[in-house]
Amino acid sequence: MDPKFEPVMNSDARSSSWQRPAPAAPVDVVAPDSHRVLRNVYWLLALSLLPTIAGALVGTQLNFFGLFRAYPVATPLLMFGAMMAVMFVVQRLRNSGWGVVALLGFTFLAGVFLTPILTVAAGFRNGGQLIGLAGGMTAGVFFVMAAVATVTKKDFSFLGNFLFIGLILLVIASLANLFFQVPMASVAISAVAVLLFSAYLLYDLSNIIHGGETNYISATLNLYLNLYNIFVSLLNLLMAFSGQRD
Repeated sequence: MDPKFEPVMNSDARSSSWQRPAPAAPVDVVAPDSHRVLRNVYWLLALSLLPTIAGALVGTQLNFFGLFRAYPVATPLLMFGAMMAVMFVVQRLRNSGWGVVALLGFTFLAGVFLTPILTVAAGFRNGGQLIGLAGGMTAGVFFVMAAVATVTKKDFSFLGNFLFIGLILLVIASLANLFFQVPMASVAISAVAVLLFSAYLLYDLSNIIHGGETNYISATLNLYLNLYNIFVSLLNLLMAFSGQRD
């Protein structure tokens, strides 16, 4: 049975969303500094793709997939724990220049942890197409959510509590499926993850636009995690429904 992956991860930066100061202007007014923060976030998000690609290449050279096959339960748990630890470091350094270094280090590690699912996808005849399609669809989701958040200027902060509850349930389901390895459950989890993290994209972008998140390192980390989970989940779905074996 091909291993399935549901690396559901999110940032401790979420906690800052619950404690942001009340806006001085009506919720439909864009915060004055939001354009500067958003511009910095987009640049840093684009830059973060480079260490992600480098990490995936390094993971391939180190045969990280071999470790995953040898320890199919322990390895994902190790991945989850390692990424949570590095995210904590990023959050501690988010107000200094070292925060950028820590963020890029985190995206490198995330790239290494993409190796197992990329290796499985490469085992299909159309594996390259599936990876490219998952990447393109992830970019499409991002642009759609960015357009909705920017054009409508609606404050989507009301989604926060619902999304957080959904995230907790998704994490529990993902961890449970590590032990039970039910293929249909993996598909269902991936489908829910695409919807959940797409909504989180809208929530986080709206949070930046309306001044709820002014730290561009934390904001970039949140957006990166959303995109990371969307990509992995879409690739899982594409392999399940469109993968062509040799």
